[in-house]
Formats: sequence, C-alpha cells, structure tokens
Amino acid sequence: MKQIILGTAGHIDHGKTTLIKALTGIDPDRLKEEKERGITIELGFAHLELPNGQELGIVDVPGHEKFVRHMVAGATGVDLVALVVAADEGVMPQTREHLEICELLKVKQGIVILTKTDLVEDADWLELVREDIQDFLQGTFLASAPIISVSAVTGDGLESLLNNLQSLCDSVEARSSSGDFRLAVDRVFTMKGFGTVVTGTAISGKVKIGDTLFVYPQMLKTKVRGTQVHNREVSEAVSGQRTAINLQGLEKAALERGNVLATPESLIASFMVDVRLQHLETAPRVLKNRAKVRLHTGTNEEMGTLILLDADELKPGASGYAQVRMDKPVVVRSGDRFVLRSYSPMRTIGGGQILHPAPKKRKRMVADTLESLAILQKGESDKMAELYLRDAGLAGIGERELSILANITEKQLRRLLQELMSRGEVIQFDRETPRFVHRDVFNKLTELLLGQLDEFHRREPLRSGINKEELFGRLPRGVDGKLFNELIRRLVRQDELVQEKDLVRLSAHQVALAGKQEAVREKLEVIYQRAGLQPPFFREVAQSLGVSDGEARQILYWMLQQGLLIKVKEDMYFHYAALDDLKKRLLDLFQQQEEITTPQFKELTQTSRKYTIPLLEFLDGVRFTIRVGDVRHLRQKGKTQSA
Repeated sequence: MKQIILGTAGHIDHGKTTLIKALTGIDPDRLKEEKERGITIELGFAHLELPNGQELGIVDVPGHEKFVRHMVAGATGVDLVALVVAADEGVMPQTREHLEICELLKVKQGIVILTKTDLVEDADWLELVREDIQDFLQGTFLASAPIISVSAVTGDGLESLLNNLQSLCDSVEARSSSGDFRLAVDRVFTMKGFGTVVTGTAISGKVKIGDTLFVYPQMLKTKVRGTQVHNREVSEAVSGQRTAINLQGLEKAALERGNVLATPESLIASFMVDVRLQHLETAPRVLKNRAKVRLHTGTNEEMGTLILLDADELKPGASGYAQVRMDKPVVVRSGDRFVLRSYSPMRTIGGGQILHPAPKKRKRMVADTLESLAILQKGESDKMAELYLRDAGLAGIGERELSILANITEKQLRRLLQELMSRGEVIQFDRETPRFVHRDVFNKLTELLLGQLDEFHRREPLRSGINKEELFGRLPRGVDGKLFNELIRRLVRQDELVQEKDLVRLSAHQVALAGKQEAVREKLEVIYQRAGLQPPFFREVAQSLGVSDGEARQILYWMLQQGLLIKVKEDMYFHYAALDDLKKRLLDLFQQQEEITTPQFKELTQTSRKYTIPLLEFLDGVRFTIRVGDVRHLRQKGKTQSA
C-alpha cells in the first residue's frame, strides 16, 4: 500500500482542525492552551482510512500568522495539500501565504475544501466565494483542483470529500524506500516506561527496531527501541509514513524540532548551502545582497545571511543563484526544497531548491561558480559527480561523501563510477576505503610531479634520484598520500619514472661525471682512503677541492650513491674499504669472544671517542652488531653484513 501524507493549509479559524476531527474522530489539538483559546498553535497529527482501505497520515498546521514557521515544518514531506477556505470569509492573508509556501516546497497535488457552509444561507454568496477561490488559484498547482463544499457540523459534503481524496490518492506516485533513512523531527517528548520519542515524516529509506541512527547536526548516536505508525507498533517504518520512534540512550533535552534522524554518516552538517532562489512576486521589496534571512528546511528554521551570487539584488518575481551562510549548521541534501522568510517583520519572501548541501565559500559574479551551480540545478548524476570530483581537488573524495553530495544511493554511484572510470574520466587511488580523483586533477598533478623531478635533476645532476618522501613534500599541501603512490606506480608502468628502493628519477636521467668533476672525485676518494677510520669532516675537505660547495656536495652524493663513501653520521663519511676491513676484524674477534666493550672497540680501531661512538651506533644501525647493556654482540654469527 502506498504511503501518503495529507497536510492542511489555510487561514486561522477556517475550520481545519474541526474538519479533521469530523473525518477521523481524532482531535489534533493536544495542548491545553490550544483547547482554551480554540486555535491551533502547534502541529497536530491524525490518520484516516479511506473507503478503499488506503490510509492517510494527516498533518494539521496552525493558521495564525505568528505560527507560520510551524506551518512550514508541517508542510515538509506532504504528498497532498488540503487548502481550507471558510465559506463565510473566503480567501484571507494566510490562505495566500500558505499556498505560496506549498508552491515553494513543490507540493504537486491537492484539494480545496470550502468549509463552514452551514454558516452561509445565501447560495449566491457561496457561488461568489467559489469564483473568488478559482480566480485566486489561477496559475498555481491547485488551478484544476476540485473544490468540495463541506460542513463539519452537519456532515454535509464529507462523503464527497472522502471520495475525492481517494481519487487523488490513486494518482499519487508511490515513494521508494531505497537509500538512506531520513526523518525530519517535528516533535520530541518522553513516555513513561519508554523514554525519549521523536515523531516526523520519513523522507526517505526505511528503519526497523535495532537499527543504529544518528541525530544531526549534533551527531548523537542512538538505537531504535520501537517504532509506531498511526499509533500502531510496527517492526519497520518506510518513506512517506508519519512515524514515531523510541530512541535508546538519549535524553529529551538533547533533541529538538529541526533535528534530523538518519542513517549514520549519511548527512554532512554545514554552515553554508548553495541554492536556486525564487523571490516571490508578492514580496513587498527587492531582496538585497547580504540580507538577514530565516532559512526553513525540513522542520528546521535557522538564521543566516543571503549572498546573491549573480546579482546585486533580486526584484519581486526574479530568481537567481545564492549562498546562505548560516549562524548554526544545517543538514540537507541536494534537491531538498526550502522556504525563505524575512528577518523582520517575518514574512515569506521566497524559496527554492538546495543545490549544494556543504559548499565552500563562494565569490560573487564568478563565471565558473555560476556554471557549476547550473550543472547542479540541472541534476544530471554523472555531471554532478564529475563536478564534485573536480571540486575535491588533490585530496580526492570518498564513495560515501560523493553519494551524499550527489544525493544518489551508493549502488547507483558505483555503477556511475564504473562508467566514468571506463571512460578514463575518474581514477580510483584507494582500494581499501574507495577514494577517487578526477582525471583533470590527476593530469595536473602528473605535470607538477614530473616538473619537480626535472627541476631536481637539473639542480642535482649527479644524484641518481630524489627520495620519495622529499618529492612528496615538494607537492602542494592537500595531496593524498595514496594518490601520490598511485601516481608513482602509474608513471613507473608507463616507463616515465624509475624507482629504486626509496629513490625516484626520470627514466631519461643519466648520471655521469664531467672531466673536472671526475678529478675532484678521485681527489676525494684518495683523501678518504688514506684517512681510514679517522676521516675529516666533509666541510673541512670541501674547502680544498677547488670547486663550489654546491658542486662538491653533488660529487659527494654521487659517491654515496655509487657506494664509494658511506655516511655514518651528519658530515662524517668513511670509505667503504675502511668499513669492510673493520667488519672483517670484528668477525675475527667475535670468533674468539662473545662480546665487545666500548673501550675494547676503541683499542681495536685506534680511534678517538669522536669516531668510536658514531661507528658503534652505525654498526648497530646496519644490524651488524646489537647492543646489550654496555656491550655489543654480533647480531648474526657467521654472516657478513653489508653497509
């Protein structure tokens, strides 16, 4: 059976609540003040079974202008609207405002109910009111809606109303219960023996007892203890149902109307939203950039500042792109509808569609921004996904986040990503926790990395390559480490790079010493060969080589890469033959004794403490020896360790 919600709309004291009570036997006014004053202040709820067995959830909204914010909350998620007009008064101010709100929220179908007909004896008057209503509805989604005359007091017209509602329900498209569960909370209360209960209309997905949910934007974790639909306990509630959910582990004070109850990690809380805004023709004045506004989304109302992105002001009836910067975070999905009301005096001035639920701060009058927003407004999934991938830049974007932003299920997204990857538009760089980057971003990073390598080789021609970690540090901040590794792998496969252990170089790069450099190399090698285990510091040697310090160090790096010299500590290098000879002498020693002390090592090497300690630490570092207390042991007997 289809899940259908009917919402009321109309001016105060036009008989909305009385009509619901006559149809359902349920009084939606539950507050003492409401009963004493005879007006609806808060949202009221009821349910109705139609003659064919179809059930309707009903949301009754206040008609007083002071409570329009409650009306907006109640109109969220309705499939049908019942616009109620009293026969003795006709169209009134809140009739107009409520209809404007329903249009802004894109309610598609409804019915017009002419109430209190028992108070009108003049048939001509009744006909004039009907004609006035028809004129009023021209150009709206209710222009062709039936107008049913009823009296909740006498019962006249109620049967005709039920039949018309049944016909309307037949034409309502069934909602899908796929995707993440989402419910806009319109009421929070406690029940003795149960604890905290929230109610609202399920916007999407389904929920069952035992499910884990989050309360947004607070990100509070909870579990479902129980669910009710139309005051009946059910094991599962689905999209389109008025639902009460008993929550585990949360106090009533932690929640409020406007919160969203949803699948974990299915929403992003943001202080900004991008929108397509329609300024009402009936608005009293132009809407200027940086105006303070009230943004109504779902059951929530938050203050914000309106930033017009393609104009300095919007005249009544005009539309445009805008960003609303909120005082507090909101949680929405792209495609959600919103209503905009002025700060003071409070009046509905516009509304429209959420385009981006969590954007960055936008600059005004920028062509790229407006092109991006036009893509989001059009709503084509593949184009939206590509846009979000480009916006994610070098950090890339995860599958879950992309699903939230594009407002499509993960199953749909995977199919879309497979198609984009097959076309080469998207690259996956993390397989464990799927993350993706757009091809354009990947290509720019490739150019940047190859450029950095080329510059390094020109500056350090005698070094066979750059350390991967150093190369990563030369790239812009925000580059994901796994994206960097994927790029290196691809370039190696394409023979553009060569990777040897932790060193990376361009495939075309060859290291060769020029004539003068070869002479310096020979001089250096002689110095370190003769020095044995007591070499000079390199800074002392470099001054005697007859070349610049930079060129001397390039030759040094070349010798290190060729294995002619070995670095023991900062600025202290040894000829490889001296260290090989030391290891042979130590191996001979360890065949005669199990351990060696520092004084014994010093005597063996005939070196000062300046060399003794660095050499011991070096031998430990290359896993030739192992320190145990104050002595060293051979780490692996009988095996010579290379430096």
